[in-house]
Amino acid sequence: MPRLLLLLVLGLLTPLFAHAADSPEAERWWSHVQFLASDALEGRDTGSEGHRKAAAYVAEQLAALGVKPGVGDAYLQDVELTSRRVVEKRSSLALVRNGKEIPLVLGREAIISPRQGEPGTVEAALVFVGYGLSIPEAGHDDFADVDLQGKVAVILQGGPSRIPGALRAHHSSVAERTQALRKAGAVGLVILQSPKQQEMPWSRISESRHQPAMQFAEASLNEEQGLKLRVSFNSEHAQKLFAGAPHSFQEILALADKDQPLPKFELPMRLKSRVDFAIAPVKSVNVVGLLPGSDPALAKEYMVLTAHLDHVGVGEPVKGDRIYNGAMDNAMGVAAVLELARALQSSKPKRSVIFALVTGEERGLLGSRYFAAHPTVSAESLVANFNLDNFLPLTDFTRMVAYGREESSLAAPLQQIADAHGVTLVPDPDPNQMLFIRSDQYSFIRLGVPALSFKFGYTRGSPEEALFKKWRYERYHAPSDDVAQPVNKEGAAKFIRVLAELTRIVADAPERPHWNGDSFFRRFARNGAP
Repeated sequence: MPRLLLLLVLGLLTPLFAHAADSPEAERWWSHVQFLASDALEGRDTGSEGHRKAAAYVAEQLAALGVKPGVGDAYLQDVELTSRRVVEKRSSLALVRNGKEIPLVLGREAIISPRQGEPGTVEAALVFVGYGLSIPEAGHDDFADVDLQGKVAVILQGGPSRIPGALRAHHSSVAERTQALRKAGAVGLVILQSPKQQEMPWSRISESRHQPAMQFAEASLNEEQGLKLRVSFNSEHAQKLFAGAPHSFQEILALADKDQPLPKFELPMRLKSRVDFAIAPVKSVNVVGLLPGSDPALAKEYMVLTAHLDHVGVGEPVKGDRIYNGAMDNAMGVAAVLELARALQSSKPKRSVIFALVTGEERGLLGSRYFAAHPTVSAESLVANFNLDNFLPLTDFTRMVAYGREESSLAAPLQQIADAHGVTLVPDPDPNQMLFIRSDQYSFIRLGVPALSFKFGYTRGSPEEALFKKWRYERYHAPSDDVAQPVNKEGAAKFIRVLAELTRIVADAPERPHWNGDSFFRRFARNGAP
């Protein structure tokens, strides 16, 4: 009986350990991921030697696939940048109440952002202004009837659910919010986040403060100037800001959780800061390839497929590992674009296709913003952008989120292809994460080009939701985002097939994509483009 029982147990376990060979499509995709996310590339930080190696690899792969250079006779588009780091030994933050300074510990209680601000000192009153959003189209203005002149605005990240997610995200972007704050007279910004919306632990957010922010060397491209100070505050210590105020931080969170209006009020203290930056030049590149269209007339119009090649490099060690490999984010997206190039090369779409593997996404969408400002073809000839960033192939590919599908005619071919492959399109499950503006498709949207960005999807309350959120909390921008993590390679292969068909349908359609008549983003269309 013991022998029979053992055989039965082994029979039950065999399917669990059996591993069918991956398809050739999945293996090809995975081979790119293995190279791009290897320790040898040291996390592909913008402008680093690892990023240069990754760019050379991608250019070689495009050439081997028969994709032509997309920057004249070259594959590389130079992007000149400037890095900024906060010099913490010469920087400080403190709350001032009744004339008494209460020092804040950088990294534990708050972080000074290197992305915005000026060197020097600031001392100013603090005013809580809800979500810090001014959206005339939605009849919402958190700055109305508030005196922010010479003061620091304190905001809770997010927004009212009655405002569509894409519109809410657009006005939450750094450029749009900075413009609104400057108009209101604010000199600085303190950002709070609900613990329920926090994507990763504060410890990892704190460690990221040692990474540089970057700006364009071409000053006219920098849209985020004008604030003297930007601070992110640890939600566990946020009540220090609200001590003695008309409302506590917990009351604010409770109102936000119930989607009720947030009050606006002056906090009974001031913020005092001293900031010093270390500045250095950085040279990086976008990799751009071109697949000419097969139709003489439509070939003069271009679709753009993008993925960001950079990640965050080498950082603070976690369990002894200092290399932030960026496998999901975004070696897998780059690998998918390479395999899309293979598929489209064999099918010869009518419109031309540009493959742009861009730099500096992690530093503020810099590579795609540079490409949008200096496109390798006329901006008016760009008809659509599909962007792949951290698309999360953790499960079978049965559900998909397509950010931006409510805004343009791209929704119709997307639905057609999804139905044909048994993929259910699901809405953005968490609009307050603002993913609509947090990747490179947003640079094309602001250029007036209809765009979509894609992820594997899930329904609220499902086991898949728990899996995806667990990934973000444990692996997002952590060294454990590497090639050792569980990945559904066949799900990724199906995802690539679906996107190849979608690209082909859009590229072959007689009419170019257009914004929906009621889309806010229609206003960005250029020279009469639909």
